[in-house]
Amino acid sequence: MTKKTFDVTGMSCSACSARVEKAVAQIVGAENVSVNLLTNLMQVNYDEKIFSPQNIIDAVVNAGYGANLKNSAEKIPDKKISAIDDEKKSMQFRLKWSIIFLLPVIFIAMNKNFFGREGAITFAFSQFLLILPIMYLNRKYYINGFKNLFRLAPNMDSLVGLGSMAAAIFGVFSIFQIGIGLGTQNFLLVDEYSANLYFESAGMIVTLITVGKFLEARAKSQTTKAVEKLINLAPKTANILREGEEIKIPVEDLKIGDEILIRPGEIFSADGIIFEGESSVDESTITGESLPAEKKIGDKVTSGTINLSGFIKFRAEKVGEDTAIKKIISLVEEASASKAPIAKLADKISGIFVPAVIFLSISAGIFWILNGATVEFAFSIAISILVISCPCALGLATPVAVMVGTGKGAENGILIKSGEALEIAHKIDTVFFDKTGTLTAGKPFVTNIITFDVEENFLLKIAASLEKNSEHPLAKAILKYSAEKNILPVEMKNFRAVFGKGVTAELNGKKYFCGSKKFVEFEKFSDEKIEQKIFELANDGKTILFLADEKNFLGIIAVADVEKKSSVGAIAEFNKMQIETVMLTGDNKIAAKNISEKVGIKKFFAEVLPEEKSKKISEFQSAGKKVAMIGDGVNDAPALVQADVGIAIGAGTDVAVESADAVLIRNDLFDAVGAIKLSRAVMKNIKQNLFWAFFYNITCIPLAAGIFYKNFGIKLSPMIGAAVMSLSSVCVVLNALRLRFFKFERENISEQAEFSANVQVENILTKKFSREENILKTTLKIDGMMCQHCQKHVHDALAKMDGVESVEVSLEKNSAEVTATKEISTEEFAKVISDAGYELVA
Repeated sequence: MTKKTFDVTGMSCSACSARVEKAVAQIVGAENVSVNLLTNLMQVNYDEKIFSPQNIIDAVVNAGYGANLKNSAEKIPDKKISAIDDEKKSMQFRLKWSIIFLLPVIFIAMNKNFFGREGAITFAFSQFLLILPIMYLNRKYYINGFKNLFRLAPNMDSLVGLGSMAAAIFGVFSIFQIGIGLGTQNFLLVDEYSANLYFESAGMIVTLITVGKFLEARAKSQTTKAVEKLINLAPKTANILREGEEIKIPVEDLKIGDEILIRPGEIFSADGIIFEGESSVDESTITGESLPAEKKIGDKVTSGTINLSGFIKFRAEKVGEDTAIKKIISLVEEASASKAPIAKLADKISGIFVPAVIFLSISAGIFWILNGATVEFAFSIAISILVISCPCALGLATPVAVMVGTGKGAENGILIKSGEALEIAHKIDTVFFDKTGTLTAGKPFVTNIITFDVEENFLLKIAASLEKNSEHPLAKAILKYSAEKNILPVEMKNFRAVFGKGVTAELNGKKYFCGSKKFVEFEKFSDEKIEQKIFELANDGKTILFLADEKNFLGIIAVADVEKKSSVGAIAEFNKMQIETVMLTGDNKIAAKNISEKVGIKKFFAEVLPEEKSKKISEFQSAGKKVAMIGDGVNDAPALVQADVGIAIGAGTDVAVESADAVLIRNDLFDAVGAIKLSRAVMKNIKQNLFWAFFYNITCIPLAAGIFYKNFGIKLSPMIGAAVMSLSSVCVVLNALRLRFFKFERENISEQAEFSANVQVENILTKKFSREENILKTTLKIDGMMCQHCQKHVHDALAKMDGVESVEVSLEKNSAEVTATKEISTEEFAKVISDAGYELVA
C-alpha cells in the first residue's frame, strides 16, 4: 500500500469533507481515507498496482471539488503561505464591510415610520441597495450553494444561499407590489408589502455565517505557520571542504560524504559523524534536553542542532529529506493531514436538514396553489419556510460559544487557537506530557550540597569562583544559587578549562579543581559514605560536580532539572477527572522514573525520539483514546500535531507554540486542566444552543407552512418570522455569554522560591584526613554601611585579604563573619575596612 497526501479545494463544511471521503473511499483499493477540513488536506492509502493518484483526483472532481497531489518534499512555497494568509485577510475584509452595510439596513427596517406611507419605495429600495454589497461580498455562498444544489448534493451553503437569495428576491417582488399599490392608490397593498420585506434577513444570514468561516480561516493560517517555522529552523547554506578549499553551498546541494565545517553558534545542516574537533552541542531541538551534549571525534551530530563552543568538522551521512529536521517537518505535515475532521453537529445533520427544508418549501407552495390560494400567497409561504429555516441561530450556536470560550481562556492565560480544538478537548481521556520544560523547570538547579570537612559557604565560594567565567548551564546554576546565598566569587589565578572534564584555578597559592570524578582524582579521596551518596544522587538522575584541592576532597554539588510544584497539583487534578497521564521523554530511564514518581505519573516512556513520540500517541489513538499532548520543544512538534489536542508551554520554542492547538501563556500546568474544563463547559453550552436553534426551527416551520391557517386563520407573517428568527439568535448569544462567568482554579506557587528552598545540605565528617590549616572565625562590627552596594564593597575588600576563605556580610546586623586559614590582626581588618570607606567598631 502507498500513502499519498492531496490538496483538496472547494470544501466549506463537514458535509463537504464527508462527501469527498465517501467518493474516494468507494474506489476499490483505497483505504484509510482521511480528509481534514481545516487544512484542506486528504491522506489516502491505496494499492498503486490497481490505480494511480489521478483516479483519486478524478473521484474528488466528480464529487464537485478540486484536488491535486501534494509533493511530499514540498517546502510550502511562499505563494501558498501567502494564499492562506490572503484567505484570512479576505474573510476579515468581507466580515467588516458586511457589518458596516448591515447595520444601516437593520436601522432602516426598524424605523419604517421615518419614511411614512408615501416614502414606502424609498424605505424598501434603500434596503435593497444596501444589501447588494453584502450579497456581492459573500457571493461564494450563492455560487457554491447553488452549484452543490444542482449536483443534488446540497450543503449548508445551499441553504444559506437559497434563504438569502429567496429573501432578496421576495424583497424585490415586494418593491414592485408597493409601486403598484402607490400607482393605484391601493394603500392596503402598500402597507402589506412594506411589512413583508426580507432584505435585512438576506444580509444578516450571510454575515452571521461569515463569522464562523473567519474563525476557520484563522486556524488554517496558524497551521501553515507552524511548518513555516520549522522550515526556517533549518540552515539554508553549509560550509564544506572541496579539494582542500572551504566553500559555501546551498544545503540542497549537499551530498553524502561531504566534509562540513561548523563554527560556534552555527546550526548543523546534515546528520553525520565528527572526524575533527570537540564541542558542546545544544540538542534541545531533537531531544528536548536543556543540558548541552559534549561531542568529540566519532560522535554523531544531528541536523537542526546548534554548535555552542568548539570548531569541528563532520562527515555528512544523511542529507536533504533524510535528515532529522526534515523528518520532523514531514511528520508535522502528515499529522496535520491525518487529523480527524471535526464535524459540528449542525453540519452532521445538514445532509438531511437542508434537502428536507427545500423539499418542504416547494411542497408547501404547491399545496396552497392546488388548494386555491393565490400565487403570491403560495410564494409567500414557500419563502417564509426558507427564511424561517435559515440557519442564523444554527450558524451562531457554535461560533459564538467558541468565541466567548476562547476569549475567556485568553483572559486567563490560555491561548486557544481554534474552535475545533476547544470543542474536541472535552473528550480527552489521556494526556501525554513532555518532561523537560513541561513537568520540570527546563533548566538545572542546585539540589544537593555535600561537604567533606569544610563549610557550605567555603565550598560554594570555591565553586562559584571556578565557574564564574563559564557559560555552561551547570555553572549558571551554581552561580545563581551562590548569589542567592550572598556568596560572591573572587578572582582566581591560572584558570584552565579541560574540555568535557572540568576547570582548575589557584587561590591564595593553592590549586582547586571542579568537574568529573576522574578530573579531581576522586579515587584518592574515596570514602564509603561519599560513595553511597554519589550512588543515591546518580540514581535520582542528578548531575554531580566534584570539588577538591591539591590534597583534599572538599565536597559535591548535585545539579538537576527539578519538577515544577504546579506539575504535582495538575497531575493530581487530572487523576481526579479520571484522565490518564503519561510522560514521554528523550531523557534516560533513571531520570524519567525519578520525575514521574515525584509528580505522580504512573506510566512513562523514556529515550524516545520525536518520531517515536508521535507513534506512541498514534498507538493510543488507534486504541480509541482521545489524546492531548503537552510539550515545549521543537522535538514535541510532531506529537503536538498528531494529538487530538496539542498544548504548548508558553515559554517553549516558537515551533512548538505554532504547532499546538493551545498555548499556556503562564507556563502553569493547572491551565491545561482549566482548558479541558473550559472545553467541557463550552460543549455543554453549544449543545444547549443547538437545541434552542433546532427547537425554533421545529416550532416555527409548521407555522410558516400555514398548517393553522385554514382552521385558525394563523399565518406567520414575514415580520413576525424575522422577529422570531432574530429572537432565536439573541437567545443563543445570551446563553453563550454565560460562559463569561466560568471560573478557573489554579495554585499560587512561586517556583523560584520552591527551587531555592529544596536544596539539601549535608556535612560528612571523616577521620581519614584532616585540614592542614586551622580555620579561624572572626566577627567584625562595621559602621557606615547603608545599602547593598556598601555590603558588596565590604565583602569584596575583606575577601581579597590574604588567608581569607569566606566572608558573610549582614547589612541588618552591620557585621561581617570572616573565615580565614591564618590569624589576622584587628589592625589589618581596620585598615582594609577603612580603605573601603567604612569604620571597624569592634
